[in-house]
Amino acid sequence: MVVMAARDARPKVSTYWANRVAAEPIELKRTIMKSDSEIERDVKEELQWNPDLDATDIGVSVSKGVVTLTGFVKSYFDRLEAETAAKRVAGVVGVANDIEVRIPNVDERPDPEIARDAVSALKTQLPVSSEHIKVVLKNGVVTLEGQVEWQYQKQTAEKAVRRIRGVKNVTNAIQLKPKVEPAQVKTRIVDALRRSAEVDANRIQIEANGSEVILKGTVRSWIEREEAERVAWSAPGVTKVEDRIVVAP
Repeated sequence: MVVMAARDARPKVSTYWANRVAAEPIELKRTIMKSDSEIERDVKEELQWNPDLDATDIGVSVSKGVVTLTGFVKSYFDRLEAETAAKRVAGVVGVANDIEVRIPNVDERPDPEIARDAVSALKTQLPVSSEHIKVVLKNGVVTLEGQVEWQYQKQTAEKAVRRIRGVKNVTNAIQLKPKVEPAQVKTRIVDALRRSAEVDANRIQIEANGSEVILKGTVRSWIEREEAERVAWSAPGVTKVEDRIVVAP
């Protein structure tokens, strides 16, 4: 009864506006679509908007909605922040992150020191599952190996080492080994997407084969695409998510 009342309460579109939309689809689309130059401007402004990111030496170019980031930053975390900022901009359909990490001399550290800090960070963020994760360092590049039960544990491990001083890159090679068998994976993901305020579930198709999931369809932004993937990973027993969703603003 509550659901039906909510549906009935939705405002109806007037006949005038319905006829106008039908008669002027091309004009309306033009007001939504952004040119490459507009997207480039917005990405540059978004990079400057973040007070924690020094975007002075970051270059931005756009071709058919795909943003290419070039130049250099002083930390691996800044490299990721720049990519995240670009994905937040409306109209962006893809991001190529070619930014180089140039660690200042004052922040250069030997691998053993970085490794010790990485292990400590993992123990803090993942007190239990960190015992099953191994940290490998080579020239400032962190590789995470081992096995965990949940995707969030794998992601938390990577986030824990991103901001460590001296880190130039992170490779997450942790494998998923869930203890529970996947059950009704597709139904659970569909229900979760419908509950989400950030995703239009009607535009996404889901294929499930055991513990492996394929996402298809279209979304309006990269943020929405990443949210759909996060929801799929949250289903118990899922070991692989192949995200084929296309961003179509």
